[in-house]
Amino acid sequence: MGAKAMSEAELLEKARKIVREFVEPALFMQGGSIEVVGLDGRILQVRMVQSCGSCPSTIRAVLFGIEEELRVRLPEIDFVEALP
Repeated sequence: MGAKAMSEAELLEKARKIVREFVEPALFMQGGSIEVVGLDGRILQVRMVQSCGSCPSTIRAVLFGIEEELRVRLPEIDFVEALP
């Protein structure tokens, strides 16, 4: 038998934990923060807050970093989307 599929709530909670543990510390050092907003299917929706939320290159770099962490730790997430 295969592994039980995670519910959307379990997937969202696991994604929040990964972002909190592996992404936020680096953002805090730069004066920024990130909020995990929700899931749209297999797309994790986030919102950049504080100083780093207005620079497009910073947003792209952060999204890339989150996707890399999720690819390793939570492959059920396909993509990360930044919301305004």
